[in-house]
Amino acid sequence: MNIFKASEPKDETYVSSTRTDSIYVLGSNVRPIQSGEFASKDEEELAAQGKKQQTNRNFGFMGILGFSCMLMLTWEAMFTVFVYGLTDGGPAGLVYGYLFCWFGYFTVVASLAELASMAPTAGGQYHWVYLLSPPAWRNFLSYLTGWQSTIAWQATVASSSFLSGTIVQGMLVLAYPSYTFEAWHGTLLLYAVLVVALAFNTFLGKYLPLIESSILILHIVGIFVIMIPIVYLSPTKSSAHDVFVLFLDNGGYNNKGLAFFVGIIATIFSFAGADGAVHMCEEIQNASSVVPWAMVFSILVNGILGLAMVIFLLFCLGDIDKALESPTKYPFIEIFYQGVRNSKAGAIALVSLIEVLLIFCCISLMAASSRMMWAFARDKGLPGWQFLSRIEPRTKLPIFTLITTTFITLFIALINIGSTTALNAVLSLVVSGFLGSYIPPIVLILYHRLSPSHSQHLHFGPWRLGKWGAPINAFALLWTVIAMFFSFWPTSVPVAAQTMNWSCLLYGATTLFGVSFGRFFFWFHLLGRGANVVGA
Repeated sequence: MNIFKASEPKDETYVSSTRTDSIYVLGSNVRPIQSGEFASKDEEELAAQGKKQQTNRNFGFMGILGFSCMLMLTWEAMFTVFVYGLTDGGPAGLVYGYLFCWFGYFTVVASLAELASMAPTAGGQYHWVYLLSPPAWRNFLSYLTGWQSTIAWQATVASSSFLSGTIVQGMLVLAYPSYTFEAWHGTLLLYAVLVVALAFNTFLGKYLPLIESSILILHIVGIFVIMIPIVYLSPTKSSAHDVFVLFLDNGGYNNKGLAFFVGIIATIFSFAGADGAVHMCEEIQNASSVVPWAMVFSILVNGILGLAMVIFLLFCLGDIDKALESPTKYPFIEIFYQGVRNSKAGAIALVSLIEVLLIFCCISLMAASSRMMWAFARDKGLPGWQFLSRIEPRTKLPIFTLITTTFITLFIALINIGSTTALNAVLSLVVSGFLGSYIPPIVLILYHRLSPSHSQHLHFGPWRLGKWGAPINAFALLWTVIAMFFSFWPTSVPVAAQTMNWSCLLYGATTLFGVSFGRFFFWFHLLGRGANVVGA
């Protein structure tokens, strides 16, 4: 698939499915697939999308399940952002908001999983948008979707690295009260995390499936390692009424219903990256079946663990006012400290477990982010695509995009030295970017489902939603629009520069830049230089 109708890299072979009525149609000017031409079903399915197998398929089900779970890192991420849900919605709002977001994300993941089974490529959302869009709109919609997804993944790597670095600072503050929380310290610690992530993704890249399946065990066991001692030792416990009935509006909205929706941003963030397995499609064995199941199981596993964590945390909050004023900058560190009866060693040990898991999350995020960038560059969606689309021949890894992702995060982290508020504004692109990239493919597959003239021409993969497809797609679309809308709201009013939610401005600016850049550079500079590889 070439969304820009430009000439293709010389090392890539484009082939077409002979099923001319299917989603896999790529045009009449490319040679058809011959029976027995490919060594595996995966290569044939990839060829049907117009792509040649360039990477090694090292991932199996357990490897990609661990990878997908570590990308979201739901229960660990909730520790870092639960305060937003507690401020807007209160304890009960956090519980029911979590359930609402979990179910919403499940329908989104199910919708994306079906599309991944139909067309398993690393491009994911933008590739599906191209295949499902009307010819007059496919270039624009596909490029816009790919741009949003690429930006979101880059912001996610920076966000996770920032959390990893600053949590170390929080532990230093707890251990050494005289330590001063300096922004540049956090930036240097972020750099250290990035170096570790890059090393795992390059020198240890071939062992990544084994690492991911192994760390999945720690991800599951780790929550019990944290819960059991705090539940046993915590001097105070909240009542069931406070946890499941008490709604609060401490954000100044004077409306508990509105506050509830503003507060769901915490849970939305904790499930970010749910499409990560899609971008690893070309490195997974039996991708059209394994990827959908891995996505669905990861949202179930992480959802259950996250719900257990939310309930546990609310019952063991302790002195929340003291936690919010903690010099560690992370209330959960103070909650751990109170929960183990003011034992610094015990609290640091528990926080260290979350820190280790966050570092492995960074490793997974860098892998997914680099594959998304590589896929988009392969379709000439980024400047420097000639280099970014290359696969290193010895390791079969996208080394150029791994290095580029690292440098992008290095430069973003410099913002923290000048202003942490400005850095948080950039990192706010995580939620809006992901949700914005989910809407177009879900809208299009729902449209094709509901249109009798189109539905009969859809050829689903081995994993499909069947008769539940339309209601699941419809709810996923509704939930995504609601979630994206409220992700732009500030957590409290009235707002100041430091408390303003700048994600709306950043999202709009990056989207306009992407559209302008794509139109004036690609659509005018590249258009017409080659044959139309993808036909109607």
